[in-house]
Amino acid sequence: MFVMMADVQLKDGAEEDFKKWFSESNKVLANFPGFISRRFLKANDGGYRIIVEHESKETFIKMHNSPEHDKLHPEGHSYMSAPPARKTFSIAAE
Repeated sequence: MFVMMADVQLKDGAEEDFKKWFSESNKVLANFPGFISRRFLKANDGGYRIIVEHESKETFIKMHNSPEHDKLHPEGHSYMSAPPARKTFSIAAE
């Protein structure tokens, strides 16, 4: 399994619009082979995180480099006050 986590900073007042966009974009991205899940989380301190799970790094990269992702990406960023801080992980043991 491959996991990408991104801490995001949303513009003031953008949370509801971002959540709508996130839900709609999930409908498109969930169709990619290897997709497991994509979640938007809000921490108790008000911070936000996106977690994406894929079967492998390769399936994640194919989705991330797709025309569909390229079309969705700019709108998602339009709700952010800074670029996302990304980290990637591979499952080490289960």
